[in-house]
Amino acid sequence: MSPATEEQKVFVAADYKKGQPRWCPGCGDHFFLASLHKAMAELGVPPHQTAVISGIGCSSRLPYYVSTYAMQTIHGRAAAIATGVKVANPELAVWQISGDGDGLAIGGNHFIHAMRRNVDINVILLNNRIYGLTKGQYSPTSPRGFVSKSSPYGTVEDPFRPAELCFGARGHFFARAVATDAAGTVEVLKAAYRHKGASVCEIMQNCVIFNNGAFDAIYTKEGRKKNTIYVKHGEPLIFGENNEYGLMQEGFGLKVVKLGENGITEKDILVHDAHCEDNTLQLKLAMMDNEHGFPVALGVIRDVDAPTYNDSVHAQIEEVKAMKKYHNFAELLETNDTWEVK
Repeated sequence: MSPATEEQKVFVAADYKKGQPRWCPGCGDHFFLASLHKAMAELGVPPHQTAVISGIGCSSRLPYYVSTYAMQTIHGRAAAIATGVKVANPELAVWQISGDGDGLAIGGNHFIHAMRRNVDINVILLNNRIYGLTKGQYSPTSPRGFVSKSSPYGTVEDPFRPAELCFGARGHFFARAVATDAAGTVEVLKAAYRHKGASVCEIMQNCVIFNNGAFDAIYTKEGRKKNTIYVKHGEPLIFGENNEYGLMQEGFGLKVVKLGENGITEKDILVHDAHCEDNTLQLKLAMMDNEHGFPVALGVIRDVDAPTYNDSVHAQIEEVKAMKKYHNFAELLETNDTWEVK
């Protein structure tokens, strides 16, 4: 099929599928992969214009299961390779697949600099709070006190919180979904692609072997009704099984209120602004958790435009080329003194 013909094709999820996934039955990676295939089809970017890059880990096997350009790199280096791919070929849609260990431990430095530079790549952080492939060591997102093979008496460390790390590195896009929520995952993936610049999607998922139950409170549809809030730009921050609760600002923080109590109506509820450059309230939303009486925020939390690294690099190249007297190697040779040897 020629590229021109493929551009006009209506794609379906099967066009992006390849191979037989080799993950444990029930692993969140299966759920996410299905959502990624669906999102790619709905976005309609042809497979030959898509690249999927990963590091090392259970989740990093994903490039074997997409019918696109794909590369599994070495541990922690997915962001570096993805950056190179995007700068070398800006027309490609670049998806980086990393686990919480691969992306935030050995790959943590690359992660923060990809955010700082605002490289136009879609960083997918599959967070199960454990090292699965190496059989159950605690990861950078494991909670303090977590008992694992490498912390038999409980960790004595506080974890990274991906949103906080992204925001602190001057990230311009952050979204969150639960692996078992196909519709929610597809929507944040499509939003990440449409964002021009570095986007981070944290996908919360259980490791059924080494950390099953890590996200039990929000892993089912019923649990999400009770314990999460789906945030949408321009809409009031309302949640609950019957949309009976909302979020209001209290000082520099947030508080949960019940509609109808103390005269509170929907007009008193905060309206989500994902496009606000000041990330104060966005970070507050991203940091909410059930342990402190708040719902977990799902959806696009931050989405702000900014110049991208790859566009800036290519603009600079063109600017420098315009100032030079030569534009290729032959012209370079002719700019200096020449001799003819007979």
